[in-house]
Amino acid sequence: MPPALRPVPSRPRAVLFDLDGTLVDTAPDLGHAANQVRAEAGLPPLPVAEYRPVASAGARGLLKVAFGIEPDHVDFAARRERFLAHYRAGLSRESRPFPGIEAALAAFESAGIAWGIVTNKPQWLTEPLLEDLGLARRSAVTLGAQNGLKPKPAPDALLRACAALGLAAADCVYVGDDLRDVAAARAAGMPVVAAAWGYVGHGEPVERWDADAILREPRDLLGLLA
Repeated sequence: MPPALRPVPSRPRAVLFDLDGTLVDTAPDLGHAANQVRAEAGLPPLPVAEYRPVASAGARGLLKVAFGIEPDHVDFAARRERFLAHYRAGLSRESRPFPGIEAALAAFESAGIAWGIVTNKPQWLTEPLLEDLGLARRSAVTLGAQNGLKPKPAPDALLRACAALGLAAADCVYVGDDLRDVAAARAAGMPVVAAAWGYVGHGEPVERWDADAILREPRDLLGLLA
């Protein structure tokens, strides 16, 4: 039996989101970029369904599925560069917020609850994607991978987001679809929700992540307003 979940504080002062697999379904465009690198290698495309479970892991996860290689492989750096180039060129072909996310964001805004994004996706990809989706100006804080900022599962980015908002970590809730999201929030002292609608189909089952709550679909986020 999984451990009992801790209650998530109602009406937090801010809700922070992971990006890929939590706020936005980016798997189709990530998979398309990986398939373009496969095409350059003379290989046929793989179904997006094969990429979806690892989409939160970025180039590392996508290239492992596409080619069976890890970052220490001799071809990894070159193929990562090609993958990122293809992905940037088609950043928002099919990527969209998950169904129900827009309603949740609008509800937070109406309730005076700030929301923002803390992701391991590079900042140079995060910002244009949010611009394309019309979310950039609505996000109260947006932190992607950048020099001088340790990625999740380190808590650094979450703590920097809190500082930017002028809030304590305990006054926020983090929402993510990967075990490292929960680990980062725990290290930051922030309540954390596991987004089971995302790319959770690899590694430890979501019930074992030690999240404060598990939400099955984005509309469940409205429970934070109760």
